[in-house]
Amino acid sequence: MKKYWHVLNVGIQNNLTYRFNFLARTVFGLVPLIAMLYVWKMIYQGKKAGDTVGDYTLAQMISYYLLATIVDALTAVNEDDWQIAADIKDGNISQFLLKPIDYLWFRLCLFVSGRVTYLAVAAVPLALFIFYWRQYFVLPPDGTTLGFFLVSTGLTALLQFFMSYTMAMLAFWVLEVSTFIFILFAFEYIASGHLFPLDILPHGVAQVLFFTPFPYQLYVPVSIYMGKIVGAELLRGLLIQMLWVVAAYLLARFAWARGIKKYSAVGG
Repeated sequence: MKKYWHVLNVGIQNNLTYRFNFLARTVFGLVPLIAMLYVWKMIYQGKKAGDTVGDYTLAQMISYYLLATIVDALTAVNEDDWQIAADIKDGNISQFLLKPIDYLWFRLCLFVSGRVTYLAVAAVPLALFIFYWRQYFVLPPDGTTLGFFLVSTGLTALLQFFMSYTMAMLAFWVLEVSTFIFILFAFEYIASGHLFPLDILPHGVAQVLFFTPFPYQLYVPVSIYMGKIVGAELLRGLLIQMLWVVAAYLLARFAWARGIKKYSAVGG
């Protein structure tokens, strides 16, 4: 474990070198969010007081997007898939085949270090942004709900990473994986609830999406926090999320094992 702890520390130090980039990305990343929030404010202004869209009041809708931003800051994969694909294409993974270090856990440590650094840099602008919208921000119903939200967010981070890692493994077979990564991102953005809460969709469409891992990458933890998923449904949601994490991990291991058999060192 010491070697992975060292990787984590080195990763944090390396990421701190780019702290201004993280800050700029955070600040400018809030621009489309601001536009989305004002669009929803205009939508609700055309309704009577107390009217809802789906089951969401204006405060709940804005809280949903603020929480989605927080979850995204904690869990989003930031260029890890591109870096993994580059390691494969450039032959840099050869060193991991000769040393007692697992490449998946190595990359997971770098992913965690990236999230820790990003959160440290982005915490202040995010906190100020949420403070500005504080009149709309909905607090969790209780401490237990907050605990389940944190557990679900941790599972979301793992699911995001393992899916991106698996997608990057395609570099063993194809020279350019960018198209596949963009396709996955497009599905994630829509089907995970980034664009809008999934429960405002027609019931049949929402049910189909829940047969995929995407809702468990954002919508589920946010809905747990807001108290929209409770009781037996909450426990079932967490169990399904855990199963998706295990499935993504096994698929990542399988893709690596098959890819290594095809791998030919180039450079490195």
